[in-house]
Amino acid sequence: VQLEESGGDSVQTGGSLRLSCAASGFTAGTYCMAWFRESLGKEREGVAYRGRLGTITYADSVKGRFTFSRDSAKNYLYLQMNNLAPEDTGMYYCAAYFTWTDEVCDSSPGRYRHWGQGTQVTVSS
Repeated sequence: VQLEESGGDSVQTGGSLRLSCAASGFTAGTYCMAWFRESLGKEREGVAYRGRLGTITYADSVKGRFTFSRDSAKNYLYLQMNNLAPEDTGMYYCAAYFTWTDEVCDSSPGRYRHWGQGTQVTVSS
């Protein structure tokens, strides 16, 4: 199982970015997948989750602004981020864990076994 993020950049407040995560080694329907972010001085937090059968949930802080999607043909995950704010600044990670049962993913980073290397998002005011 391998994950590799891309798409991070520096933008101004109100801007948009789309992060990509190339995913390989997965069997459809058996993984929870998520986007996490880590900011200076803060714990790693989940922002969007996709359960093994496609149920998507979001952290309250990004609802209505971020959209998690998947292209199963290309084995890519995406995080479309709109109306970005300085508090969205951080290193963004794609993560996954194997599950036979979780249709709604666990929000704890410790549950996730597989991680990408991260991509930096910086939002300036």
